[in-house]
Amino acid sequence: MTQKDFALRKDNFIVIAIAVAIIIIGFVLMSGGGSKDGVTFNPEIFSALRIKVAPIVTVIGFGLMLFGILWNGKDKKSAE
Repeated sequence: MTQKDFALRKDNFIVIAIAVAIIIIGFVLMSGGGSKDGVTFNPEIFSALRIKVAPIVTVIGFGLMLFGILWNGKDKKSAE
């Protein structure tokens, strides 16, 4: 197989891998904050990190994923 047989190039896969890492970081930031015994309330679940920062990081990761899929690359050559 040659390079032109693939829809995505190496640059696209690098951007997609970075996006997956950012999405995983966002979900890790959202996790936690549960109670130790399962009955008592822990107000840590409503922290700014879990309510504001983590969803923003996750949405940025998904946006970067979309960019990585749609990005055409550096050397744009005409179809032969």
